[in-house]
Amino acid sequence: MGTIDLRTEIREFLSSRRARITPEQSGLPVYGGNRRVKGLRREEVALLAGVSVDYYVRMERGNLSGASESVLDSLAGALQLDDAERDHLFALARQSQAGTARRPRRTPPTTVRPVLQQVLDAITEAPAWIRNGRHDIIAMNQLARALYSPVLADPRRPVNTTRFVYLDPHAAEFFVDYDQIARDAAAMLRLEAGRNPHDKALIALVGELSTQSELFRKRWASQDVRFHRSGRKRLRHPAVGQLDLDFEAMELPSEPGLHLNIYTAPADTPTADALKLLATWAASQEQLDTEHTSFSHSP
Repeated sequence: MGTIDLRTEIREFLSSRRARITPEQSGLPVYGGNRRVKGLRREEVALLAGVSVDYYVRMERGNLSGASESVLDSLAGALQLDDAERDHLFALARQSQAGTARRPRRTPPTTVRPVLQQVLDAITEAPAWIRNGRHDIIAMNQLARALYSPVLADPRRPVNTTRFVYLDPHAAEFFVDYDQIARDAAAMLRLEAGRNPHDKALIALVGELSTQSELFRKRWASQDVRFHRSGRKRLRHPAVGQLDLDFEAMELPSEPGLHLNIYTAPADTPTADALKLLATWAASQEQLDTEHTSFSHSP
């Protein structure tokens, strides 16, 4: 994959959202029982959005240039888009309106300022790390390195969690709810593609995953998008067993495009006890690594 074609992205996103909605769900009357179109017809979307059929057809063919915020709002309502889908629609519109004069966005960073690493290191009782929009992990604290040790087994840096999900055979064992994790990973990557379609590393990652994973191709083709803000994640760690963790993902205002992820567990639960055990295991592993380094450099 050499590029992410914006017109194709718009066309496939809008047509896929239209196909999932029935007239009954939109409050439209249904005449006759033989509908050849899955979901809404284009003219029905145009009616619901309050635009002409020709104008909607132009949009669905991949041209959102000139679409006002009010038109996009109406279209989002007609297609019953959720918050992530609405964000994706507006991102695609911004890219479309930029046209040939667009300037590619700044490449997502792959390092953090030292003070941000200090912040991570100050968090000692919860795994915490910072990622970019491609889901490259670019900074971690000690407990996060221990928690994600199976992910970090990949020698490539920065390590990418979506690549692990789809290409590493251990991922299905590591993530208890693997199917949902795989679905979310592709949906979050699709959201980033709408925001930053000219990121060469993102294009290369999508190409790599599309070439090597049939499951990714299926998930990517769904056109689904999703935010990754909070929730529950269940992991099977090789050293401490299953962990049922709550996660929060927060954007860093001082570093556009970067997110801070933190995993926690309620006090006095088996997972909280397992995190303490993991911290002990992490410290012992780090000590072993230090001793090995010292030995290998001794005269």
